[in-house]
Amino acid sequence: MVELSDRKRQILKVVVEDYIRTAEPVGSKAIAAKMGGSVSSATIRNELSDLTEMGYLEQPHTSAGRRPSPKGYRLYVNELMEEQRLSLAETERINQSLQLKMEELDRLLSQAGRAVSALVRYPAYATAARKSSVAARRFELLPVDERSCILVMMTSDSRVKSQLLRMQLKMEPEQMPGVVGLLNSHFTAASPDEMHQRLMNLADQVAPQQFLLLSQAVSYAADVLEEAGQREIVTAGASQLLKLPEFRDADKAHQLMSFLADSKEELPMPEHRPMEILIGPENVSEVLKDTSVVVASYDIGDNMRGLIGVVGPTRMDYAAVAARLSGFAEGLTRLFGKQELPPKEDQT
Repeated sequence: MVELSDRKRQILKVVVEDYIRTAEPVGSKAIAAKMGGSVSSATIRNELSDLTEMGYLEQPHTSAGRRPSPKGYRLYVNELMEEQRLSLAETERINQSLQLKMEELDRLLSQAGRAVSALVRYPAYATAARKSSVAARRFELLPVDERSCILVMMTSDSRVKSQLLRMQLKMEPEQMPGVVGLLNSHFTAASPDEMHQRLMNLADQVAPQQFLLLSQAVSYAADVLEEAGQREIVTAGASQLLKLPEFRDADKAHQLMSFLADSKEELPMPEHRPMEILIGPENVSEVLKDTSVVVASYDIGDNMRGLIGVVGPTRMDYAAVAARLSGFAEGLTRLFGKQELPPKEDQT
């Protein structure tokens, strides 16, 4: 790779940051003004031509200024972008957004996605990989009438699920404790496959009425555990796209909005780095080829990791988005780990 001169790097930085701000191609006069007149417009035009030939810039029309290419954005993110610190107001806003109750994970993720989208003004998504080892911790059966009862199940990650069960055979209330005892002695701390096997082993040892109810309870519990082993993904703020000049084309906006609603499983899910920035063609999905995705990871505890991501135009303000997303991810880690917010930083 050809090493860029300091002047080329400075000019590229000006073009990227001006284009991020205005969404308009940047000309040599604007660059000269930003550089304080230290370089002539003619010299800048020559450098722009070189940067375009090298693939760092694009020229939409012959007479137009330049805009960054995905290659130019990548160099900017890797080497030219200045790290931003959150302002006191932004820190306060993140802290307020994280005043969330520790409720079920899917609801918490939904709240987090909406808060991030409002903060960065781009569509956002949040996800968490649940432990595959989630199991039942305790069962209860609450009689409703002689033909129905409510199964209450607490899982090992402290979620509570309940389901109304319609019994196929009439059961006397005094028979319920026996079923509860079997559930808690044989079906806690077990995988769905183990549950089904243990149920079969009890088939000849339990009265028919009890076995039928036990089968219904175990079937529901196994479904809950299998669902718990899947990745939860929520998206928020897709309508933010309509405010961006890149998505004035209704068809283009609709395509991406539909992807966020119907194909969110295909969103980037990198989990090996605290922060990942994917620019344009670096995204695997064809729908995301003209967008950039910034993803930050956070720690849920118990060997679980979550991701919070932003989808926007390649023109996005990478430094600002990365700083805000990083701050939000750190806040989520603290929320899950200690259920407290990060301390305010002194702004001097």
